[in-house]
Amino acid sequence: MVAAVRRLTRRLGRRGTLLTLKGVIATLYGYGLLVQPVRDRRGLCLLLKAWPLDAWAGLWIAAGVAALVCAWLPQGRDWPGFLAVWAITAPWSMAYLVAWWPLGEYPRGWVAALIFGAFGSVCLVAIGWDEPPRARTEPPHGS
Repeated sequence: MVAAVRRLTRRLGRRGTLLTLKGVIATLYGYGLLVQPVRDRRGLCLLLKAWPLDAWAGLWIAAGVAALVCAWLPQGRDWPGFLAVWAITAPWSMAYLVAWWPLGEYPRGWVAALIFGAFGSVCLVAIGWDEPPRARTEPPHGS
């Protein structure tokens, strides 16, 4: 089992592994919004003016699936997955921030804004990372 996980992470690389994790989280968050919608929607007032919560849930799932698919693409072609995750987190971060200040509707909005902002910003950082070169296996000395 450990060997299989090692082979899988080697195949995915660091970028693909990060996209896989982000994709799983985004997909599960969207699914969670569908099956058990958030009760306190004060921080989401601006988002809900644009689309209902189930539409946002679908967007979270779509971003997660995009990240999961792009995780298997080579570096240079995987960027849509990073942008998809960032693109779904950015409006959530901004909505919570605006609900906190200047609207003053959600006193803890700054906390949610930072969490969603950090979650998405990691993708903007990682999109610029190069995948480290694969280690070559060399024959033992004396062969």
